[in-house]
Amino acid sequence: MQNQPVNDPIERDRPVVFISGGVKRVGAAIARRLHAAGMNLVLHYRSAETEARDLQNELHHQRPHSVLLLQADLSHIAKLNSMIQQSMDHYGRLDVLINNASSFYPTPLGQITEDQWDDLLGSNLKAPLFLSQATAPHLTAQQGCIINLIDIHAERPLKQHAVYCAAKAGLAMLTKALARDLGPHVRVNGIAPGAILWPENDMDDLTKQRILSNIALKRHGDPDDLAKTALFLIRDAPYITGQIIAVDGGRTLSQ
Repeated sequence: MQNQPVNDPIERDRPVVFISGGVKRVGAAIARRLHAAGMNLVLHYRSAETEARDLQNELHHQRPHSVLLLQADLSHIAKLNSMIQQSMDHYGRLDVLINNASSFYPTPLGQITEDQWDDLLGSNLKAPLFLSQATAPHLTAQQGCIINLIDIHAERPLKQHAVYCAAKAGLAMLTKALARDLGPHVRVNGIAPGAILWPENDMDDLTKQRILSNIALKRHGDPDDLAKTALFLIRDAPYITGQIIAVDGGRTLSQ
């Protein structure tokens, strides 16, 4: 059974990473990179069950019993503690939390609803806070770390996305506050993507070209650029905490 506790001593010695929204797009790229580096994964998803099963099968083909899937709506805060306990029951340890799950869509002023506010603040700020709180004792025991996926628009607002930008700005400050509160035992850092993947909703070619023209490297990035940064922060940055690394090809140099 895929959800039976892992008892192999070799597997239980591997670092365990919990990734919210870990089965699609950027989350899946991070999962593949960390799995290739020898880590075991707990991948959260909300509704993408097909993608979740496909990714689990792909990674289990490389190393059996290395991926635990957990389905949850992160807006139900009361369920987060039980989800983290499931992770502990399965692997016996937790070394890294990656807060990646995020809602993203425009909220033009004059049309913003309370439901949109609750969804965007909930996924981008509230859930990361309560997941961090739930995992903190386990991460402390492992001298682990938290990585928050933020956005360059936490500092430079994106037109008609006021609520999303406010949520990500809050996550940027939460990253720094948690770094102070959880030090010296847990490091907390952020990654701020630029143009990595185009939004899942339609974006016209003219808008894409305008964005690319303002990037120093004149191209969009790849999700694996973020995955490599996450691996660096986990494995090779023991004296870095409270920092937000922009992975944006130099876009913030001119915008």
